Formats: sequence, structure tokens, C-alpha cells
Amino acid sequence: MTLDEWGDLPEDVEGEVVDGVLVEEEMTNYIHESVVSFLNAALRAWARPLGGLVGGSEAKFAVTDRRGRKPDLSVYLPNRPRPPGHAGVIRVPPGILVEVVSPRPRDARRDRVEKLDEYARFGVDYYWIVDPQLRGLEIYERGSDGRYVRARSAGGGVLDDVPGCPGLTLDLDALWAEVEELDGTGKDDERG
Repeated sequence: MTLDEWGDLPEDVEGEVVDGVLVEEEMTNYIHESVVSFLNAALRAWARPLGGLVGGSEAKFAVTDRRGRKPDLSVYLPNRPRPPGHAGVIRVPPGILVEVVSPRPRDARRDRVEKLDEYARFGVDYYWIVDPQLRGLEIYERGSDGRYVRARSAGGGVLDDVPGCPGLTLDLDALWAEVEELDGTGKDDERG
């Protein structure tokens, strides 16, 4: 399958393209979607007033000649090239791509190994890996050599020094509190 064929598939046909083959996407759960929603709200509130754009998980990116990915979130930073507004595959790299790690080991490997390399080669400035199981955020920045280096990592607190996002504040404590509420580890979970 070519990337253009993938881009033309109906929206109810799921999957990513790896070496010309349509493959199954990761299996998400409500915690995953809650984390995506939390980050989407924070990133939109920051980016939109500055002229940036934030997209969701159905955007199809041609990250290499034979690989197409659908990250959980994409951010086109202010005063940067934008994606086309029509359907199909996007070939303009955003400034930030975000992946929320799912519990299955193969999904974690895909986010931490495969996509790390692919997104760097695609030209994405910042790659965020958010792991609800480990309660961690890792932000990678693309260096002049085209490779990612870890620019920031955190397990909690309120971050006001997010690389590439001046003025953005991320309250990781609030994010993890939501996750704990959903996975039953929260202190206020008295359903018994």
C-alpha cells in the first residue's frame, strides 16, 4: 500500500503503514484517552492564542517514504509551515508530536524505539512520550545532527520550562491525579 492510498482510505479503516503494509494501531483504553484529552486542552490553550494548531489522533503523517503514522497529538507551532487543510497524507512535519504509551509491550516499543527514529527523520522538532503507567513525561529535541536528545523529563510537579513552548505550563500532578482516579489507585476511590 502506498502512503497516498492509505491517505485515501475511509476514516473507519484504522491502521498505520509500515513498509507498505497496513498494520494494526495500538489498543488504547480510557486512561490513554483521558491523558490525550488533558494534553490536548493544555496545548490548545497555549498554542491557539499564539497562532499555533493542535491536531488529534486521526491525522495521517508520511514520516518516511514507506511509513505512515497517526500520533496521539500533533502541534504546529506559531509562525511555522502548516499542514494542508484537505484530506490525505500530511507531509509537512509539525513542531511537536505526542505519543501516550499504551500498556502492551509492543506498543511501548513502537513509541519508544521505532517512532523516535521516524519522527526525527521526518523533521519533528520535539517528540513527547507520555507514560501513564510510569507517571512520566519525556521530551526529546531534534539536534542539528537530525537525532533526538532528551531535553526534559519529569514525573510530577508543575512544568513551566517546557522545551520549545515558552509560556506553556503543564501540571503533571493534576494529570496523574486523573490517571489515579481512573485506575483505582487514587486516595478518594472508596467504591468498596
